[in-house]
Amino acid sequence: MMKKKIIQLLILFGCISIFNLKAQDASLVNTSKSPFAKLKPVDMNSVQWTTGFWAERFEVCKQHMVPQLWKVYNDEHISHAYKNFEIAAGLDTGSHSGPSFHDGDYYKMLEAVASLYATTKDKKLDTMMDRVIKTIAQSQREDGYIYTLSMIEQRKTGKKNQFEDRLSFEAYNIGHLMTAACVHYRATGKRNLLEVAIKATDYLYRFYKTASPTLARNAICPSHYMGVIEMYRTLGDKRYLELAKHLIDIKGAIEDGTDDNQDRLPFREQQKVMGHAVRANYLYAGVADVYAETGDTTLLNQLYKMWQDVTAHKMYITGGCGSLYDGVSPDGTSYNPVEVQKIHQAYGRDYQLPNFTAHNETCANIGNMLWNWRMLQLTGDAKYADVLELALYNSVLSGISLDGKRFLYTNPLAYSDQLPFKQRWSKDRVEYIGLSNCCPPNTVRTLAEINNYVYSVSDKGLWVNLYSGNELQTALLDGSKVKLQQRTNYPWSGSIELVLDEVPAHAFSLFLRIPAWAEKATINVNGEQVHMDPTPGQYAQINRTWKKGDKVQLELPMEAVLMQANPLVEENRNQVAVKRGPMVYCLESVDLPQGKTIFDVALPSAIDFSSSMRTIENSKILCLQGEAEIVDAHKGWEGKLYKKLAKDTHQKVQLQLVPYFAWGNRGHTDMTVWMPVR
Repeated sequence: MMKKKIIQLLILFGCISIFNLKAQDASLVNTSKSPFAKLKPVDMNSVQWTTGFWAERFEVCKQHMVPQLWKVYNDEHISHAYKNFEIAAGLDTGSHSGPSFHDGDYYKMLEAVASLYATTKDKKLDTMMDRVIKTIAQSQREDGYIYTLSMIEQRKTGKKNQFEDRLSFEAYNIGHLMTAACVHYRATGKRNLLEVAIKATDYLYRFYKTASPTLARNAICPSHYMGVIEMYRTLGDKRYLELAKHLIDIKGAIEDGTDDNQDRLPFREQQKVMGHAVRANYLYAGVADVYAETGDTTLLNQLYKMWQDVTAHKMYITGGCGSLYDGVSPDGTSYNPVEVQKIHQAYGRDYQLPNFTAHNETCANIGNMLWNWRMLQLTGDAKYADVLELALYNSVLSGISLDGKRFLYTNPLAYSDQLPFKQRWSKDRVEYIGLSNCCPPNTVRTLAEINNYVYSVSDKGLWVNLYSGNELQTALLDGSKVKLQQRTNYPWSGSIELVLDEVPAHAFSLFLRIPAWAEKATINVNGEQVHMDPTPGQYAQINRTWKKGDKVQLELPMEAVLMQANPLVEENRNQVAVKRGPMVYCLESVDLPQGKTIFDVALPSAIDFSSSMRTIENSKILCLQGEAEIVDAHKGWEGKLYKKLAKDTHQKVQLQLVPYFAWGNRGHTDMTVWMPVR
């Protein structure tokens, strides 16, 4: 009784927030109480994969991706990431090894394990996490600061320095700590990692309260914008919302900022998307989170502008972002050369979308997903789900091998051994990307969490955002329970069936996303066609009083189509790409006759594709077949830059195309997405 009275008094005086969430009662990105988010999440364990594409990918994630990642980050002979925490905690001696952002990589790995635990409830995963979290907690300074690179040095010198390097990854690492801690708490109900994150967030609050804009800008890649808001959503501490707003307000409030760090201009003054693509997309996702809590329309209007610029001018057909490893800003044509800055992993100018040298870092593509997921929650507009799905199936999945053990840092749209220069990053997937292994844990945590993106709820009903075989048990916003099964072989088939197993007595709406590519979609309820013309790129709303056993059948016609780029995309002029449903396809040299190359193939404009299921690396993949033309374009170029156009020979070849995400899984190969059209 006395304890209850003390808690009531603490709540009264604001010491404990009534906003506090019950563990295992929220989703990955918890907008359940965000006043300016139209859609709300379902709980982390509400969706269980059953059959089909994502059930297969999740099984690979469980059996191979997460165990492989755990091995990499806990083996000091590979990454040294966990060993850095041990040394910082005083449990071992030695020096820091690895990139300065390795702490953040480790937190992302922990988030992947926690997300896997949320679905599987595998006690072994829980035990594994508890063991390493204890070490992480021991490594933290009493004031909340946590950054192994600095703390290991501080143990030797006794000096407590922080945020002195303009290129510091301290806040980035702490941002991923915050997000991982919130996910871990929601998945397990334990506060051991959350307490570490609370101390770190409190430290950042105190630091930014007094830091000058010049000192405060020493924070690369704003993952902490998203992290701070998740801490606010988890704990309800209004200081964290204050901190998140402050971070946006001071961003760019300096005279010597850079587009490489997204602080040359304040966010509200940016007119075009430019600079480092990962940092840009993380910034936009964080700003969307702040809008969801504040309703600041100056932020939302700016996000609309940035989104339109990316999708209309700067995004690859795969959803990839950041076309240039080395770029310049503002655009390399400034009359004042002092203004031109070198930028890496950068958004280029409008329509600057090279293929062989495309960077498209996997983290930037994941950032594109994170941003579009938040925009979908804010607005309920299906165009954001379209971009999310496009990136997910193509430029995110392409970052990992089908066996779940090897990774790409960059995701080009073409590769050839004939290129007369060595590219900076491997075009063969590797188990550990020595210089920058940030993408593998980011990819694995994303794939472990896809079940969180499938459904949303609003005051009107249930929204179906993505399609794959699963079972859902959740509640609508009024607390009434809904249980259903989704049966489909999507993305290989556009036939989707929803079977309602439990529904409330009152009417509610079911919102089915009609992808922008899905023309002439049809909807049947219990075998009778719903009299509506579902609009591509929108949600189809069906409102009725549902009954147990009701069946909803959605048919999304899928055919392979030739896509062309805006003619201002120089490299793709007179070329086409092949797309079927959400999947972009590519040609690999391994599927060509001996002596022929990817440069020799042209697609007839009237090509008719057939399809068949193949097994690649124990994964079922739908491949496309069709008759193309051979033009022998690679011959006779030795020592020449130009030559006379050869006479057309009209040779035919049977072609096979594979989904872009599956390229490079049958050994080293040349590849291209874009091909000449005839």
